[in-house]
Amino acid sequence: MSTVAATTGAYAPAGGKTSLPGLTGWVLFDWSCQPFYTLITTFLFAPFFTSVVVSGPSGAALWGYIAGLSAILVAIGSPVLGAVADARGRSKPLMAAIAVVFAVSQALLWYAEPGITGPQLWLVVVAMIVATACSEYATVLNNALMPRLVPSDQLGRISGIGWAVGYIGGIVSLLLMAAFIVIDPNTGKTMLGLESLIPSDPSRPADRIVGPLSALWFLIFVTPFFLFTPDAPPKPGERGGVRDALRNLAGTIRNVRRYRNIAMFLVAYLLFIDGLMAIFSFGGIYGANIFGWQATALASFGIIITVAGGIGAFVGGFLDDRLGSKTVILGSLVLLMIAAVGVISIDTTHVLFGIEVPAPEAGRGTFASTGEMTYVLFAVLIGLAAGPLQSASRSFLARMAPAEHMSEFFGMFAFSGKVSAFLAPITISAITTATGSLRLGMASVLVYLIVGLVFMTMVKSERAPN
Repeated sequence: MSTVAATTGAYAPAGGKTSLPGLTGWVLFDWSCQPFYTLITTFLFAPFFTSVVVSGPSGAALWGYIAGLSAILVAIGSPVLGAVADARGRSKPLMAAIAVVFAVSQALLWYAEPGITGPQLWLVVVAMIVATACSEYATVLNNALMPRLVPSDQLGRISGIGWAVGYIGGIVSLLLMAAFIVIDPNTGKTMLGLESLIPSDPSRPADRIVGPLSALWFLIFVTPFFLFTPDAPPKPGERGGVRDALRNLAGTIRNVRRYRNIAMFLVAYLLFIDGLMAIFSFGGIYGANIFGWQATALASFGIIITVAGGIGAFVGGFLDDRLGSKTVILGSLVLLMIAAVGVISIDTTHVLFGIEVPAPEAGRGTFASTGEMTYVLFAVLIGLAAGPLQSASRSFLARMAPAEHMSEFFGMFAFSGKVSAFLAPITISAITTATGSLRLGMASVLVYLIVGLVFMTMVKSERAPN
């Protein structure tokens, strides 16, 4: 590895390098956490909870409250947690405590039986809220360790590799569940036509096992992080309590002019990440609305975007180190806007707003029509842009944040990603309701991306003072 850049400061790895096991442990953190997002919050447990555990509109509403309360906990707690870690120096003891709570909370989702009420339902609800918050808290501390592992000029590739490995972990865990565990109600078999490894009965154990298996996956694959990835040294004389952390955090906020450049970046990130998450949330919905996609097509669509995101993150990581994080972020935003315009240019019989194509025909298979194939092509571009956009944002902050406040600023990074996450989806819903057009609702996302791009152009690529 190359000589440590001067801008890496106190956060440079000793001798400019970290051992391969140490780097592997850090990268595997993303892999270890990803089943929680893929299996629990997106593809398997969330639909099971909202349609079987608590059926009807009540289930969807309760899931919305879970997501909202979790976001509040993340927004409030992440900056404080980061400040505590900075005050103590070492962050792995905090991560170990969070990891235990995270694993236990996922395992408790086993109690999400169909039709539960009362204390058992509230146990599952609280477990889901706590697991979501803990996943974000652990990510804050893991991100803050990144500048210790490699020189500044290699932060892009390690961030990109970590993000790509996370995407792969999500796909692998989903395919394993579909192949050996999850039962197709139409056939009574798994995706491979096998008997499920988890016997089926009215309590739906094949659906509930997602929580314990995700917890086990996490514990297995996060272990190399705790064994091999180096921690920051403890700070002598620092108690690192919440009171000290709040005092340090308040001092950072009072000195916001000193960190104006980072503040500008966090505002830009808040805007464009809201737009990106809204595209992910409504992309499948828009496709289903136009083409009538069902579960198989939607799952295939999600996997395609995820694979594209992993490829984009991996390639974008190396471009990050060569061209700079800011260049990759701006380029990704431009590509994302082009892809978003392409998506909303499509309807049942037209692409690019006016080119007429044949309507989808029943029985021709998934993504068989010209409109569907064009839609998927633009969705691939969204994935290719989303991976490096998120990865380069992480490495950009790692290059900008002062060494003594690294965890604190990654806490603010998490805050920015959550505090206004409801705005873009609400904007889409409000415009769709007012106009009766989901296309116009989706078009509103471009405002968030454009304004985020404008703010990003004003951010300087330089490390802030301690």
